[in-house]
Amino acid sequence: MAFYAYILRCADGSYYTGHTDDLERRMAEHHHGGFCDYTAKRQPVALVWNQDFPTRVEALEAENRIKPWSRKKKEALIAGDWAALSYWAMPPVARPSTSLGTNGGSVASGSEMSG
Repeated sequence: MAFYAYILRCADGSYYTGHTDDLERRMAEHHHGGFCDYTAKRQPVALVWNQDFPTRVEALEAENRIKPWSRKKKEALIAGDWAALSYWAMPPVARPSTSLGTNGGSVASGSEMSG
């Protein structure tokens, strides 16, 4: 049996992170609106990322690891942009300054990284 961690994009632009042992059923519950107060108030929702895990514990650990991430870091995960994910994983004081152009252009331009 597979277990899943997943991210939904809600109608208000926010992200909801969860885990389940039946992704199809859980999506139906989120779409129906009676399962989760958060997503019920932010319909419609769209599945934007998921990953399967061999155990519930690993899926729950992934959910708990992703939930507190910044919006930028979640969006990098959703896009599969590992360079941006690494960038946003750094503490703000450890990130190269994009306004000074000292990031060397290795991740993205300053306008893409600000925020």
